Amino acid sequence: MTKEKTQLKEIVEAVSVLQWVLSFLFLGVACIILMVYLMFTSLWPLPTLYFMWLVMDWDTPEKGGRRTTFVRSWRVWEHFRDFFPVKLVKTVELNPKKNYIFGSHPHGIMCAGAFACFSTEACGFAEMFPGVRASLAILAGLFRIPLFRDYIMSAGLYPVSKPSLANLLSKKGKGNAVVIVVGGAAESLASSPGVNTVVMKQRKGFVRIALEFGADLVPVYSFGENELFQQVIFSEGSLGRRLQDLFKKIMGFAPCLFVGERFAFLPYRTPVTTVVGSPISVPKRVTPTEEEVDHYHRLYMEALTKLFHEHKVSCGLSESHRLQII
Repeated sequence: MTKEKTQLKEIVEAVSVLQWVLSFLFLGVACIILMVYLMFTSLWPLPTLYFMWLVMDWDTPEKGGRRTTFVRSWRVWEHFRDFFPVKLVKTVELNPKKNYIFGSHPHGIMCAGAFACFSTEACGFAEMFPGVRASLAILAGLFRIPLFRDYIMSAGLYPVSKPSLANLLSKKGKGNAVVIVVGGAAESLASSPGVNTVVMKQRKGFVRIALEFGADLVPVYSFGENELFQQVIFSEGSLGRRLQDLFKKIMGFAPCLFVGERFAFLPYRTPVTTVVGSPISVPKRVTPTEEEVDHYHRLYMEALTKLFHEHKVSCGLSESHRLQII
């Protein structure tokens, strides 16, 4: 029998999620405003010294970052997990003597499932997959924001750039699982309750990286991710969609118009179940051919589709639900 939550527990969970949402939306901008403001006060030496150090530290995110167990193990992430709740499901053992690229789907609005499972210790990834180290790769531009970059690096987040991925897959030994949200900003624009759409047909860069470093491909699907917010979906060709696409092209991410349960910012208390599928064995090819890339990309799409259909009913969807790959 499920234990009844106390009112205090529900409040703590809500606050834990709210701080994460506000950090996702505003912390980067707040850090920029703070540093600029301090430059025009008597405290100007502080941001000056920081920016001098930032120049010297510029490449650190792509050279291994500054991951800390302290931040990843904050108690706040356990309350964050319990709010929805988020659950991590293992389908097979992973060999710690190999490297992996996890393709995470769908993006949703904020990747709550991927963050909880792979960027915190709240869902028990380390215990579930002993010897395997998960590293969530996100938009590289975020690591150029002063102060904010240091916070996200401490949580074990990395830029989704070629140098960063190469470092994780070649300089960190074996047992590395690099998590890439393949659909990115384009997929976030398709996020809506009841929708199971992934943007992947033209996304082959992660497969090429897997071949170059001999990293096995692992499909991951977070059931319930698209149910967390209601989004205003603009039709293709509309002014709203053109503005979103223009912003995405310039900034690298898409501005989604969404609303949650309370205060508009809180997501709905909908379970998110992140299922890690079976690895696809990938050979090492220093210069993979287009035929090889297409072959393993096709195998990956087939494996993702199989994973979705095998687990959709147990994760709350009906048998009639289908996965749409665009």
